Amino acid sequence: MKKVWEIASMIIGAFFIAVGSNLFIIPHQILSSGLNGLAMITGYFTNWNIGLLYLIFNAPILVAGWFILGKRFIFNSMVSVVAVTWFMQLLPVYQFNDTPILGAVFGGCLIGFGAGISLRMGGSSGGFDIVASIISRYRDIQLGMMIVGLNGFIIIALGYMKDNWDLALYSMLSVFITGKVMDVIHISHIKVTAFIITNETELMLEKLLGLPRGVTIIKTRGAYSEVEKDMLMTVTTRYELAELQNIIKSVDKKAFVNIVETVGVMGAFRRRKP
Repeated sequence: MKKVWEIASMIIGAFFIAVGSNLFIIPHQILSSGLNGLAMITGYFTNWNIGLLYLIFNAPILVAGWFILGKRFIFNSMVSVVAVTWFMQLLPVYQFNDTPILGAVFGGCLIGFGAGISLRMGGSSGGFDIVASIISRYRDIQLGMMIVGLNGFIIIALGYMKDNWDLALYSMLSVFITGKVMDVIHISHIKVTAFIITNETELMLEKLLGLPRGVTIIKTRGAYSEVEKDMLMTVTTRYELAELQNIIKSVDKKAFVNIVETVGVMGAFRRRKP
């Protein structure tokens, strides 16, 4: 039942992304964020189908992510990408409003809302989110900053190639709003620390070590029961938190888990190499 809800949420998020693109962003020749923006700029200059370009550009990244990132994360992302492509074919490209700045604002809100739903359910809408996640496997670079840099390059290219810097500025506004709305739905790159006390320590440890993060075992003793147990501690990101919570629930629903936001991490914080 939970998997059905995840897939349904991915499809709902994809619908918002398609609506924001076809009704607000594309009619004004503005760019969205990520590979959606790259598909748009290619479509503007070639008249190729933007929805299909979005699927084509995402395909190799999803394949690479399947082997590097979690399979659940990539599967959910695949559902989102295919659904976005389908909805963009289904919905007509219609200029809902006459003012580009309103298109940038409302288009950015809708796309950010849809992408935020995908991230909250343990997936993504594809594109630069996956590229940034792959890069962060080897370098501790904030995903948000990385995505902004990749988007900035595409927006500058639009202004230069169309010789219309107003469109580039509208696109920057759209990308900024998309990012802000995504943060409201799901904080994109915040580190969190999970402290886990369970009666299924060995099985829990086995499952957690399947994730690309390290786990530390801390000896504890209950103040009231005076029972000694092992507490598992792991530091992860909000991107990966949903998958971590699912693993904990599948192993031991009665596990005591304390998840706290981590202000900072000293030393190397990178994904554990398999």
